[in-house]
Amino acid sequence: MKVRPILNLLGIGLVYFSFFQLLPILVSLIYQENNFTDYSGAFFITLITGVAFWVATYKEKQETIRIKEGFILTVAFWVLFTLFASLPFLLSSTHQFSIVDAYFETTSALTTTGSTVLVDLDTYSKSLLFYRALLQWLGGMGIIVLAVAIFPLLGVGGMQLYKNEGSGVMGDNKLRPKIAETAKSLWFIYLILTLSCCFCYFFSGMTLFDAITHSFTTVAIGGFSNYDESFAYFDSNAIYLVSIIFMFLSGANFSLHFLAYTKLNPKYYFQDSEFKFYGTVILSAFLLITIAMIYYGSANNFDLIVTTAFQTVSFATTTGYVNSDYYLWPAFIPFLLLMLGVIGACAGSTGGGIKMIRVLVLYKQGGRELKKLTHPQSVVPVKIGGKILQPEIAESVWGFFSVYILAYVFLTTLMLLYGSDFITAFSAVGASINNLGPGLGDVTQSYNSLNDISKITLSFSMILGRLEIYTLLVLMTPFFWKS
Repeated sequence: MKVRPILNLLGIGLVYFSFFQLLPILVSLIYQENNFTDYSGAFFITLITGVAFWVATYKEKQETIRIKEGFILTVAFWVLFTLFASLPFLLSSTHQFSIVDAYFETTSALTTTGSTVLVDLDTYSKSLLFYRALLQWLGGMGIIVLAVAIFPLLGVGGMQLYKNEGSGVMGDNKLRPKIAETAKSLWFIYLILTLSCCFCYFFSGMTLFDAITHSFTTVAIGGFSNYDESFAYFDSNAIYLVSIIFMFLSGANFSLHFLAYTKLNPKYYFQDSEFKFYGTVILSAFLLITIAMIYYGSANNFDLIVTTAFQTVSFATTTGYVNSDYYLWPAFIPFLLLMLGVIGACAGSTGGGIKMIRVLVLYKQGGRELKKLTHPQSVVPVKIGGKILQPEIAESVWGFFSVYILAYVFLTTLMLLYGSDFITAFSAVGASINNLGPGLGDVTQSYNSLNDISKITLSFSMILGRLEIYTLLVLMTPFFWKS
Protein backbone atom coordinates (compact mmCIF):
# COMPACT_ATOMS: atom_id res chain seq x y z
CA MET A 1 0.00 0.00 0.00
CA LYS A 2 1.27 3.47 -0.92
CA VAL A 3 1.12 5.62 2.22
CA ARG A 4 3.06 8.66 1.03
CA PRO A 5 0.75 9.53 -1.90
CA ILE A 6 -2.19 9.32 0.51
CA LEU A 7 -0.50 11.71 2.95
CA ASN A 8 0.39 14.02 0.08
CA LEU A 9 -3.23 14.27 -1.04
CA LEU A 10 -4.44 14.72 2.52
CA GLY A 11 -1.92 17.51 3.01
CA ILE A 12 -3.01 19.36 -0.12
CA GLY A 13 -6.64 18.95 0.89
CA LEU A 14 -6.01 20.32 4.39
CA VAL A 15 -4.21 23.35 2.98
CA TYR A 16 -7.17 24.23 0.78
CA PHE A 17 -9.67 23.47 3.53
CA SER A 18 -7.84 25.72 5.99
CA PHE A 19 -8.71 28.80 3.93
CA PHE A 20 -12.42 28.10 4.34
CA GLN A 21 -11.86 28.40 8.09
CA LEU A 22 -11.00 32.07 7.55
CA LEU A 23 -14.44 32.96 6.16
CA PRO A 24 -16.18 33.11 9.58
CA ILE A 25 -13.67 35.81 10.57
CA LEU A 26 -15.43 38.18 8.16
CA VAL A 27 -18.74 37.44 9.89
CA SER A 28 -17.10 37.94 13.28
CA LEU A 29 -15.77 41.34 12.20
CA ILE A 30 -19.08 42.42 10.66
CA TYR A 31 -21.01 41.61 13.83
CA GLN A 32 -18.18 42.83 16.11
CA GLU A 33 -17.99 39.55 18.01
CA ASN A 34 -14.27 39.71 18.83
CA ASN A 35 -13.83 35.95 18.52
CA PHE A 36 -11.88 35.82 15.27
CA THR A 37 -8.98 34.12 17.08
CA ASP A 38 -11.17 31.00 17.32
CA TYR A 39 -10.95 30.66 13.55
CA SER A 40 -7.47 32.06 12.95
CA GLY A 41 -6.10 29.53 15.43
CA ALA A 42 -7.90 26.71 13.66
CA PHE A 43 -6.65 28.04 10.32
CA PHE A 44 -2.99 27.99 11.36
CA ILE A 45 -3.19 24.52 12.92
CA THR A 46 -4.89 23.08 9.83
CA LEU A 47 -2.58 24.92 7.43
CA ILE A 48 0.62 23.91 9.22
CA THR A 49 -0.47 20.27 9.40
CA GLY A 50 -1.38 20.26 5.72
CA VAL A 51 1.90 21.86 4.71
CA ALA A 52 3.81 19.37 6.88
CA PHE A 53 2.09 16.45 5.16
CA TRP A 54 2.82 17.94 1.75
CA VAL A 55 6.46 18.87 2.41
CA ALA A 56 7.17 15.39 3.77
CA THR A 57 5.85 13.75 0.61
CA TYR A 58 6.03 16.23 -2.28
CA LYS A 59 9.15 14.65 -3.77
CA GLU A 60 7.31 11.39 -4.23
CA LYS A 61 6.68 10.42 -7.81
CA GLN A 62 3.03 11.06 -8.61
CA GLU A 63 1.22 7.82 -9.24
CA THR A 64 -2.35 6.90 -10.05
CA ILE A 65 -3.79 5.54 -6.85
CA ARG A 66 -5.20 2.04 -6.85
CA ILE A 67 -8.65 1.03 -5.66
CA LYS A 68 -7.30 0.08 -2.23
CA GLU A 69 -5.69 3.49 -1.69
CA GLY A 70 -8.88 5.08 -3.03
CA PHE A 71 -10.93 3.51 -0.25
CA ILE A 72 -8.41 4.49 2.41
CA LEU A 73 -8.13 8.05 1.13
CA THR A 74 -11.91 8.44 0.93
CA VAL A 75 -12.36 7.44 4.57
CA ALA A 76 -9.26 9.34 5.71
CA PHE A 77 -10.54 12.56 4.16
CA TRP A 78 -13.80 12.41 6.06
CA VAL A 79 -12.30 11.39 9.39
CA LEU A 80 -9.33 13.77 9.24
CA PHE A 81 -11.25 16.75 7.89
CA THR A 82 -13.88 16.29 10.58
CA LEU A 83 -11.19 16.43 13.25
CA PHE A 84 -9.69 19.65 11.90
CA ALA A 85 -13.10 21.17 11.18
CA SER A 86 -13.97 20.75 14.87
CA LEU A 87 -11.13 23.06 15.96
CA PRO A 88 -13.18 26.31 15.96
CA PHE A 89 -15.63 24.63 18.35
CA LEU A 90 -12.84 23.46 20.65
CA LEU A 91 -11.09 26.85 20.50
CA SER A 92 -14.31 28.81 21.02
CA SER A 93 -13.86 31.73 23.41
CA THR A 94 -17.60 32.22 23.90
CA HIS A 95 -18.90 28.68 24.47
CA GLN A 96 -17.44 25.55 26.00
CA PHE A 97 -17.55 22.38 23.91
CA SER A 98 -16.39 18.94 24.95
CA ILE A 99 -14.29 17.01 22.44
CA VAL A 100 -17.18 14.60 21.85
CA ASP A 101 -19.74 17.37 21.30
CA ALA A 102 -17.41 19.25 18.95
CA TYR A 103 -16.71 16.12 16.92
CA PHE A 104 -20.40 15.16 16.82
CA GLU A 105 -21.49 18.60 15.62
CA THR A 106 -18.78 18.73 12.97
CA THR A 107 -19.44 15.19 11.77
CA SER A 108 -23.12 16.04 11.51
CA ALA A 109 -22.25 19.14 9.50
CA LEU A 110 -19.80 17.62 7.02
CA THR A 111 -21.94 14.53 6.45
CA THR A 112 -24.96 16.86 5.98
CA THR A 113 -26.86 14.94 8.64
CA GLY A 114 -28.19 17.93 10.55
CA SER A 115 -28.32 16.37 14.02
CA THR A 116 -27.17 18.85 16.65
CA VAL A 117 -26.11 18.90 20.28
CA LEU A 118 -26.59 22.67 20.49
CA VAL A 119 -29.54 24.21 22.33
CA ASP A 120 -30.57 27.86 22.56
CA LEU A 121 -29.06 28.54 19.15
CA ASP A 122 -29.89 32.23 19.33
CA THR A 123 -27.26 32.59 22.07
CA TYR A 124 -24.43 31.44 19.78
CA SER A 125 -22.29 33.84 17.78
CA LYS A 126 -23.23 34.58 14.19
CA SER A 127 -19.79 33.49 13.08
CA LEU A 128 -20.21 30.03 14.63
CA LEU A 129 -23.67 29.61 13.10
CA PHE A 130 -22.22 30.66 9.76
CA TYR A 131 -19.33 28.21 10.16
CA ARG A 132 -21.53 25.17 10.83
CA ALA A 133 -23.72 26.11 7.83
CA LEU A 134 -20.60 26.50 5.69
CA LEU A 135 -19.42 23.05 6.76
CA GLN A 136 -22.70 21.59 5.59
CA TRP A 137 -22.37 23.37 2.27
CA LEU A 138 -18.87 21.98 1.78
CA GLY A 139 -19.99 18.54 2.85
CA GLY A 140 -22.99 18.71 0.56
CA MET A 141 -21.05 17.71 -2.50
CA GLY A 142 -18.55 15.93 -0.35
CA ILE A 143 -15.08 17.17 0.47
CA ILE A 144 -13.94 14.48 -1.88
CA VAL A 145 -15.52 16.28 -4.87
CA LEU A 146 -13.74 19.47 -3.86
CA ALA A 147 -10.54 17.47 -3.78
CA VAL A 148 -10.93 15.94 -7.22
CA ALA A 149 -11.66 19.37 -8.67
CA ILE A 150 -8.26 20.56 -7.48
CA PHE A 151 -5.95 17.56 -7.49
CA PRO A 152 -6.08 16.92 -11.28
CA LEU A 153 -4.70 20.42 -11.77
CA LEU A 154 -1.65 19.15 -9.91
CA GLY A 155 -1.36 16.14 -12.19
CA VAL A 156 -2.89 13.66 -9.77
CA GLY A 157 -5.45 11.12 -10.96
CA GLY A 158 -8.64 10.67 -8.99
CA MET A 159 -11.44 8.93 -10.85
CA GLN A 160 -11.27 6.02 -8.40
CA LEU A 161 -12.11 8.45 -5.59
CA TYR A 162 -15.08 9.85 -7.42
CA LYS A 163 -16.31 6.32 -8.07
CA ASN A 164 -16.02 5.46 -4.37
CA GLU A 165 -17.77 8.65 -3.37
CA GLY A 166 -20.50 8.38 -5.99
CA SER A 167 -23.87 7.18 -4.75
CA GLY A 168 -25.31 5.61 -7.88
CA VAL A 169 -25.55 1.91 -8.65
CA MET A 170 -24.39 2.66 -12.18
CA GLY A 171 -21.32 4.53 -11.06
CA ASP A 172 -19.32 4.18 -14.27
CA ASN A 173 -21.41 6.79 -16.09
CA LYS A 174 -19.47 10.05 -16.43
CA LEU A 175 -20.73 13.54 -17.10
CA ARG A 176 -17.44 14.42 -18.77
CA PRO A 177 -14.37 12.31 -19.47
CA LYS A 178 -12.05 14.17 -17.10
CA ILE A 179 -12.74 14.17 -13.38
CA ALA A 180 -11.70 17.81 -13.00
CA GLU A 181 -14.26 18.86 -15.58
CA THR A 182 -16.91 16.71 -13.92
CA ALA A 183 -16.23 18.19 -10.50
CA LYS A 184 -16.23 21.75 -11.85
CA SER A 185 -19.54 21.15 -13.58
CA LEU A 186 -21.11 19.79 -10.40
CA TRP A 187 -19.81 22.67 -8.32
CA PHE A 188 -21.12 25.15 -10.89
CA ILE A 189 -24.63 23.69 -10.72
CA TYR A 190 -24.32 23.55 -6.93
CA LEU A 191 -23.32 27.21 -6.78
CA ILE A 192 -26.13 28.29 -9.11
CA LEU A 193 -28.68 26.48 -6.94
CA THR A 194 -27.22 28.03 -3.78
CA LEU A 195 -27.28 31.59 -5.13
CA SER A 196 -30.81 31.14 -6.47
CA CYS A 197 -31.98 29.73 -3.16
CA CYS A 198 -30.37 32.59 -1.22
CA PHE A 199 -31.99 35.16 -3.50
CA CYS A 200 -35.44 33.58 -3.11
CA TYR A 201 -35.12 33.26 0.68
CA PHE A 202 -34.10 36.90 1.00
CA PHE A 203 -36.99 38.19 -1.08
CA SER A 204 -39.39 35.91 0.79
CA GLY A 205 -38.63 37.66 4.06
CA MET A 206 -35.44 36.22 5.55
CA THR A 207 -32.64 38.48 6.71
CA LEU A 208 -29.53 38.39 4.53
CA PHE A 209 -27.63 36.36 7.13
CA ASP A 210 -30.44 33.81 7.46
CA ALA A 211 -30.84 33.64 3.68
CA ILE A 212 -27.14 32.89 3.18
CA THR A 213 -26.83 30.27 5.92
CA HIS A 214 -30.12 28.55 5.13
CA SER A 215 -29.34 28.46 1.41
CA PHE A 216 -26.12 26.64 2.36
CA THR A 217 -27.98 24.04 4.40
CA THR A 218 -30.92 23.71 2.00
CA VAL A 219 -28.94 22.96 -1.16
CA ALA A 220 -26.61 20.74 0.85
CA ILE A 221 -29.71 18.92 2.17
CA GLY A 222 -28.13 19.43 5.57
CA GLY A 223 -30.93 20.79 7.72
CA PHE A 224 -29.00 23.00 10.12
CA SER A 225 -30.90 26.13 11.11
CA ASN A 226 -30.01 29.19 13.17
CA TYR A 227 -32.97 28.61 15.46
CA ASP A 228 -34.13 25.86 17.82
CA GLU A 229 -37.54 25.96 16.13
CA SER A 230 -35.89 25.36 12.74
CA PHE A 231 -38.15 26.70 9.96
CA ALA A 232 -41.11 27.07 12.31
CA TYR A 233 -39.32 30.21 13.51
CA PHE A 234 -40.13 31.99 10.24
CA ASP A 235 -43.84 31.13 10.22
CA SER A 236 -44.07 32.03 6.53
CA ASN A 237 -45.70 29.97 3.79
CA ALA A 238 -43.66 31.87 1.19
CA ILE A 239 -40.40 30.75 2.83
CA TYR A 240 -41.72 27.21 3.20
CA LEU A 241 -42.60 27.05 -0.50
CA VAL A 242 -39.14 28.28 -1.51
CA SER A 243 -37.58 25.65 0.71
CA ILE A 244 -39.79 22.89 -0.72
CA ILE A 245 -38.70 23.75 -4.26
CA PHE A 246 -34.98 23.84 -3.51
CA MET A 247 -35.02 20.78 -1.25
CA PHE A 248 -36.74 18.85 -4.04
CA LEU A 249 -34.26 20.08 -6.66
CA SER A 250 -31.28 19.31 -4.42
CA GLY A 251 -32.59 15.81 -3.82
CA ALA A 252 -32.48 15.03 -7.55
CA ASN A 253 -29.49 13.60 -9.39
CA PHE A 254 -27.12 16.47 -10.19
CA SER A 255 -26.27 14.93 -13.54
CA LEU A 256 -29.87 15.66 -14.56
CA HIS A 257 -29.43 19.31 -13.58
CA PHE A 258 -26.20 19.37 -15.57
CA LEU A 259 -27.82 17.89 -18.68
CA ALA A 260 -30.92 20.09 -18.42
CA TYR A 261 -28.75 23.19 -17.98
CA THR A 262 -26.25 22.49 -20.76
CA LYS A 263 -28.89 21.29 -23.24
CA LEU A 264 -31.48 23.86 -22.11
CA ASN A 265 -34.08 21.11 -22.11
CA PRO A 266 -36.02 19.76 -19.08
CA LYS A 267 -36.89 16.52 -20.91
CA TYR A 268 -34.02 14.72 -19.18
CA TYR A 269 -35.89 14.85 -15.88
CA PHE A 270 -38.94 13.13 -17.32
CA GLN A 271 -36.89 10.52 -19.15
CA ASP A 272 -35.13 9.42 -15.97
CA SER A 273 -36.72 6.46 -14.16
CA GLU A 274 -35.27 7.38 -10.79
CA PHE A 275 -36.51 10.98 -10.95
CA LYS A 276 -40.02 9.85 -11.89
CA PHE A 277 -39.99 7.34 -9.02
CA TYR A 278 -38.67 10.08 -6.71
CA GLY A 279 -41.55 12.37 -7.61
CA THR A 280 -44.11 9.58 -7.31
CA VAL A 281 -42.94 8.55 -3.83
CA ILE A 282 -42.98 12.12 -2.52
CA LEU A 283 -46.36 12.95 -4.05
CA SER A 284 -47.91 9.73 -2.73
CA ALA A 285 -46.55 10.30 0.78
CA PHE A 286 -47.74 13.92 0.75
CA LEU A 287 -51.29 12.93 -0.23
CA LEU A 288 -51.39 10.14 2.36
CA ILE A 289 -50.15 12.38 5.17
CA THR A 290 -52.47 15.24 4.23
CA ILE A 291 -55.53 12.97 4.09
CA ALA A 292 -54.54 11.41 7.42
CA MET A 293 -54.15 14.82 9.07
CA ILE A 294 -57.58 15.89 7.83
CA TYR A 295 -59.08 12.59 9.01
CA TYR A 296 -57.62 13.08 12.48
CA GLY A 297 -59.15 16.53 12.77
CA SER A 298 -56.68 19.07 11.38
CA ALA A 299 -58.13 22.10 9.60
CA ASN A 300 -58.41 21.55 5.86
CA ASN A 301 -56.74 24.72 4.60
CA PHE A 302 -53.73 26.00 2.67
CA ASP A 303 -51.55 26.12 5.80
CA LEU A 304 -52.04 22.39 6.33
CA ILE A 305 -51.16 21.61 2.72
CA VAL A 306 -47.96 23.67 2.90
CA THR A 307 -46.99 22.21 6.28
CA THR A 308 -47.45 18.58 5.22
CA ALA A 309 -45.73 19.22 1.88
CA PHE A 310 -42.79 20.84 3.66
CA GLN A 311 -42.35 17.98 6.14
CA THR A 312 -42.78 15.34 3.46
CA VAL A 313 -40.13 16.83 1.15
CA SER A 314 -37.82 17.61 4.08
CA PHE A 315 -37.78 14.01 5.29
CA ALA A 316 -37.88 12.39 1.85
CA THR A 317 -34.80 14.34 0.75
CA THR A 318 -33.16 13.77 4.18
CA THR A 319 -32.85 17.53 4.73
CA GLY A 320 -34.35 17.41 8.20
CA TYR A 321 -35.90 20.86 8.50
CA VAL A 322 -39.07 21.04 10.58
CA ASN A 323 -41.83 23.64 10.54
CA SER A 324 -44.15 21.97 13.04
CA ASP A 325 -44.21 19.54 15.97
CA TYR A 326 -44.33 16.55 13.63
CA TYR A 327 -43.62 14.16 16.52
CA LEU A 328 -47.02 15.09 18.02
CA TRP A 329 -48.91 14.11 14.86
CA PRO A 330 -50.82 10.78 14.75
CA ALA A 331 -48.29 8.06 15.55
CA PHE A 332 -47.96 6.46 12.12
CA ILE A 333 -47.10 9.79 10.43
CA PRO A 334 -43.76 10.42 12.24
CA PHE A 335 -42.86 6.79 11.52
CA LEU A 336 -43.77 7.23 7.85
CA LEU A 337 -41.64 10.38 7.68
CA LEU A 338 -38.70 8.46 9.18
CA MET A 339 -39.19 5.70 6.60
CA LEU A 340 -39.11 8.30 3.83
CA GLY A 341 -35.68 9.24 5.16
CA VAL A 342 -34.65 5.59 4.99
CA ILE A 343 -35.55 5.51 1.29
CA GLY A 344 -33.70 8.79 0.84
CA ALA A 345 -33.07 11.08 -2.10
CA CYS A 346 -31.77 10.28 -5.58
CA ALA A 347 -28.33 8.90 -6.31
CA GLY A 348 -25.96 11.63 -7.41
CA SER A 349 -27.61 14.16 -5.10
CA THR A 350 -26.47 15.56 -1.77
CA GLY A 351 -29.08 13.50 0.07
CA GLY A 352 -28.73 10.42 2.22
CA GLY A 353 -30.69 7.22 2.73
CA ILE A 354 -30.65 4.02 0.71
CA LYS A 355 -31.31 6.11 -2.44
CA MET A 356 -34.30 6.04 -4.75
CA ILE A 357 -32.54 4.10 -7.51
CA ARG A 358 -31.70 1.24 -5.15
CA VAL A 359 -35.26 1.11 -3.82
CA LEU A 360 -36.53 1.11 -7.42
CA VAL A 361 -34.25 -1.83 -8.23
CA LEU A 362 -35.46 -3.69 -5.13
CA TYR A 363 -39.08 -2.99 -6.10
CA LYS A 364 -38.55 -4.20 -9.67
CA GLN A 365 -36.62 -7.25 -8.52
CA GLY A 366 -39.33 -8.10 -5.99
CA GLY A 367 -41.98 -7.87 -8.71
CA ARG A 368 -39.88 -10.14 -10.90
CA GLU A 369 -39.67 -12.79 -8.18
CA LEU A 370 -43.46 -12.72 -7.69
CA LYS A 371 -43.96 -13.30 -11.41
CA LYS A 372 -41.45 -16.16 -11.33
CA LEU A 373 -43.47 -17.85 -8.58
CA THR A 374 -46.55 -18.04 -10.79
CA HIS A 375 -44.63 -18.70 -14.02
CA PRO A 376 -41.42 -20.56 -13.02
CA GLN A 377 -40.27 -21.18 -16.60
CA SER A 378 -40.72 -17.60 -17.76
CA VAL A 379 -37.86 -15.22 -18.48
CA VAL A 380 -38.67 -11.93 -16.76
CA PRO A 381 -35.90 -9.33 -17.14
CA VAL A 382 -35.66 -6.39 -14.77
CA LYS A 383 -35.68 -3.12 -16.69
CA ILE A 384 -34.69 0.34 -15.51
CA GLY A 385 -35.25 3.17 -17.96
CA GLY A 386 -36.05 0.72 -20.73
CA LYS A 387 -32.70 -1.06 -20.34
CA ILE A 388 -32.25 -4.53 -18.92
CA LEU A 389 -30.54 -4.40 -15.54
CA GLN A 390 -27.40 -6.50 -15.36
CA PRO A 391 -27.65 -9.29 -12.73
CA GLU A 392 -24.44 -8.18 -11.02
CA ILE A 393 -25.94 -4.73 -10.42
CA ALA A 394 -29.06 -6.22 -8.87
CA GLU A 395 -26.87 -8.45 -6.70
CA SER A 396 -24.86 -5.41 -5.63
CA VAL A 397 -28.04 -3.60 -4.58
CA TRP A 398 -29.28 -6.58 -2.59
CA GLY A 399 -25.87 -6.87 -0.99
CA PHE A 400 -25.95 -3.21 -0.01
CA PHE A 401 -29.45 -3.56 1.42
CA SER A 402 -28.42 -6.61 3.46
CA VAL A 403 -25.39 -4.86 4.95
CA TYR A 404 -27.50 -1.73 5.58
CA ILE A 405 -30.07 -3.73 7.59
CA LEU A 406 -27.37 -5.53 9.58
CA ALA A 407 -25.62 -2.23 10.37
CA TYR A 408 -28.93 -0.62 11.38
CA VAL A 409 -29.79 -3.50 13.73
CA PHE A 410 -26.30 -3.63 15.23
CA LEU A 411 -26.10 0.12 15.87
CA THR A 412 -29.63 0.20 17.33
CA THR A 413 -28.67 -2.62 19.68
CA LEU A 414 -25.62 -0.65 20.80
CA MET A 415 -27.78 2.41 21.50
CA LEU A 416 -30.15 0.27 23.59
CA LEU A 417 -27.14 -1.10 25.44
CA TYR A 418 -26.04 2.46 26.24
CA GLY A 419 -29.38 3.23 27.90
CA SER A 420 -31.62 4.75 25.22
CA ASP A 421 -35.25 3.66 24.94
CA PHE A 422 -36.23 1.79 21.78
CA ILE A 423 -37.92 4.70 19.98
CA THR A 424 -34.95 6.99 20.64
CA ALA A 425 -32.40 4.33 19.67
CA PHE A 426 -34.21 3.22 16.50
CA SER A 427 -34.89 6.74 15.25
CA ALA A 428 -31.48 8.16 16.24
CA VAL A 429 -29.66 5.45 14.29
CA GLY A 430 -32.07 5.91 11.38
CA ALA A 431 -31.56 9.66 11.41
CA SER A 432 -27.77 9.21 11.53
CA ILE A 433 -27.10 6.39 9.09
CA ASN A 434 -29.48 8.01 6.58
CA ASN A 435 -27.98 11.49 7.20
CA LEU A 436 -31.46 12.77 8.07
CA GLY A 437 -31.08 14.67 11.35
CA PRO A 438 -34.24 14.80 13.47
CA GLY A 439 -35.52 11.67 15.14
CA LEU A 440 -38.16 10.66 17.66
CA GLY A 441 -38.20 10.22 21.41
CA ASP A 442 -35.36 12.10 23.10
CA VAL A 443 -33.82 13.31 19.82
CA THR A 444 -36.66 15.24 18.21
CA GLN A 445 -34.86 18.58 18.54
CA SER A 446 -31.40 17.99 20.00
CA TYR A 447 -29.05 15.11 20.74
CA ASN A 448 -27.65 16.95 23.74
CA SER A 449 -29.26 14.59 26.27
CA LEU A 450 -27.42 11.50 24.99
CA ASN A 451 -24.31 10.23 26.74
CA ASP A 452 -20.90 10.51 25.11
CA ILE A 453 -20.63 6.90 23.99
CA SER A 454 -23.99 7.23 22.20
CA LYS A 455 -22.80 10.40 20.44
CA ILE A 456 -19.61 8.65 19.33
CA THR A 457 -21.64 5.72 18.00
CA LEU A 458 -23.95 8.04 16.08
CA SER A 459 -20.98 9.99 14.69
CA PHE A 460 -19.64 6.72 13.32
CA SER A 461 -23.10 5.99 11.95
CA MET A 462 -23.18 9.34 10.11
CA ILE A 463 -19.86 8.69 8.38
CA LEU A 464 -20.92 5.12 7.65
CA GLY A 465 -24.04 6.35 5.89
CA ARG A 466 -22.29 9.18 4.07
CA LEU A 467 -19.69 6.79 2.65
CA GLU A 468 -22.37 4.38 1.46
CA ILE A 469 -21.51 1.84 4.19
CA TYR A 470 -19.23 -0.37 2.05
CA THR A 471 -16.46 2.21 1.74
CA LEU A 472 -15.96 2.31 5.51
CA LEU A 473 -16.77 -1.30 6.41
CA VAL A 474 -14.44 -2.74 3.78
CA LEU A 475 -11.51 -1.26 5.73
CA MET A 476 -12.51 -3.41 8.70
CA THR A 477 -12.20 -6.68 6.81
CA PRO A 478 -8.96 -8.70 7.04
CA PHE A 479 -8.92 -9.54 3.32
CA PHE A 480 -8.75 -5.83 2.44
CA TRP A 481 -5.32 -5.56 4.07
CA LYS A 482 -3.89 -8.63 2.40
CA SER A 483 -1.55 -7.83 -0.47
